[in-house]
This record gives sequence, structure tokens and C-alpha cells, in this order.
Amino acid sequence: MASRVLGRAGPAQPRRARRALVAFTLSLSCTYLCYSLLGCCDDLGRSRLLGAPRCLRSPGAGGQKLLPKSLPCEPPGPPPSAPAARLPAANRSGSQKPGAKRLPQALIVGVKKGGTRAVLEFIRVHPDVRALGTEPHFFDRNYGRGLDWYRSLMPRTLESQITLEKTPSYFVTQEAPRRIFNMSRDTKLIVVVRDPVTRAISDYTQTLSKKPDIPAFEGLSFRNRTLGLVDASWNAIRIGLYALHLEGWLRYFPLAQIHFVSGERLITDPAGEMGRVQDFLGVRRLITDKHFYFNKTKGFPCLRKADAGLPPRCLGKSKGRTHVQIDPDVIEQLREFYRPYNIKFYETVGQDFRWE
Repeated sequence: MASRVLGRAGPAQPRRARRALVAFTLSLSCTYLCYSLLGCCDDLGRSRLLGAPRCLRSPGAGGQKLLPKSLPCEPPGPPPSAPAARLPAANRSGSQKPGAKRLPQALIVGVKKGGTRAVLEFIRVHPDVRALGTEPHFFDRNYGRGLDWYRSLMPRTLESQITLEKTPSYFVTQEAPRRIFNMSRDTKLIVVVRDPVTRAISDYTQTLSKKPDIPAFEGLSFRNRTLGLVDASWNAIRIGLYALHLEGWLRYFPLAQIHFVSGERLITDPAGEMGRVQDFLGVRRLITDKHFYFNKTKGFPCLRKADAGLPPRCLGKSKGRTHVQIDPDVIEQLREFYRPYNIKFYETVGQDFRWE
């Protein structure tokens, strides 16, 4: 009995081993198949994460279906290796620079050596005024470049702000009034005037600093000094004929649209003169006495900084320079020459600047 039992048990062990081997082989096959399927799915998942669309290729791309029941492809993006274009910082953050570049609503059109730079620097303190710092000379030298070029030079302004630029030579340029009128008949014009004799001497002093070999002031001022014949063709003399130049402007603009600043009062009472400029521009009177400090060395007012710890800001070295000495008889002859023009100018603008 014992031998029969042992005899049956002997051959069962190889059968179990074969069964285990088959099970192991099936297990390996299933594992391989699962890993293969998982790898495929992973590739599909990665392609979706990287943005590869499940789609139909267009006929231009070969006309083959990549996957059935797919939507048409959208235009492909740049390859992963291609860097995205860098945007300006403002655009990357989703914001843009405030305001827009606009043609100026107001112009300081004259006069040279009258105090135009001072008016520009003083009015720029006002938050409702944005001004171009340089002189563009658009309406006299660069008109052929067009209004788009001119606009591109301007600072950005909000709807509530005024755009302003300064070019003193406009006042004596024959074509300037018509050109400005064609840009906008509503343009406000500021003219800074000064005693024409003092202005001529200041003009000459500036030229002499750049060209030391020019003739003497007396020689340039007269065609015949003995006869008292003034040479009005010399630019330093011609600019001071304010009444004549103003006639050209009044053909296009009403007098109410032109504001005259006294260059003398701009020195003695800057707050008062700038108060009237602010009224003319239609902005609040924010520039007051507290903004000015008189510099005795330069003989000119300077701007106080908002921060009390900072020194006042004065105009450049070319402003307030000492004038050359001129023969008093020459000065008197020039005053006699300018007197009738000054009187006509006073009568036209309704102001007595007391240059006599």
C-alpha cells in the first residue's frame, strides 16, 4: 500500500514544474504586453501635454489620417527649440504705457532770447502739462517730414493733459502761422517778449560766445551809424520788430488765442507771470511763489525742488550770462529806432511793456 502511494506521487512533481513554468511564461508575456501598452499611452499623454493635436492632416500635409474621428489640425506653434519672442516689459505684464502721443494744443512760438526756456521749464512743473524738452523746429525747418513725424516726437499725455512744445523761431517765420493754423485753428500760442534792445544785445552775446571773431555789435547794428540808419536785415535787430511779425499771426489767429509774457516780469515776478500762463492754458494755478527762488549770481529765478532737501534747479549756463558792454549812444539810437514799433505793438496787444 505504501509502495503504491509513493509510486503515484513520483510523476506529479514534473507536471507541477511544467505548469509553474507555463504560468511564469504567461505572466512575463502579460507584463511585457502591459508595459508596451502603458508606454504607448504615455507617449500619447506626453504628446497631448506638449500640445501635439489629435487631428487630420490637411491634404497639403500628405492627406493621411493620423487618428480617426479627429478634428482638422490648427496651425502648429513654434518648435520647442525655438525661443518665444521677447515682449517689452509693459506688454509682458499685460499693461501699456499710459496716454498717447498727440499733436500739441499749445506752442511757445517766440521770441529768441526773450525767456522762452524759462517759461517752458516753469510750466513743466504743472502735472496737467507735458512738454517736449527740445526744439523740434517743425513749422520752420522740418515741415516736409509731416505731422506723423511731428507727433512721434511728443511726450505721451492723458486726455486731461496739455501737450506743449517750444520753438522761438516760429514767431519770425513767415510760413509758421499758416502751417500751425492748418494743423489746428484752436492752437494756443504763447509769445515771450522782452525789450528789443536788451534782447538784441543778449542775442549778440550768445553768438559771440560761439563765434568770437564776429564784428562788433555797433558795426552789425547800423548800415550808417552817422546817419542813424539801423540795419533791420540783421537777425538780432529784425526779431525785435514785434508789431510787424504779429501782423502775420493775426491773419490766422484771433488776439485772444495769443498770450504775451513779459520777459522782464518773468524775472521780477515769476509766480505772477506763470499764474497768467496757467490761466491762459486753462489749468489750475498750482505754480506759485513757493516754487521759486531768486539766484542773485545768475540774476534769475530758479525752481525749488519738491523735496526740501534738494537744491533749487536753475537754467543752464547759457542763461543769465553777462552781456557785452555797448556804447550808451548806440543803445539810445536803437531805442529811437524801435520806439514807433513798440508803441504799435502795445496798442495791438493792449499792454504797455514800458520798454522806454
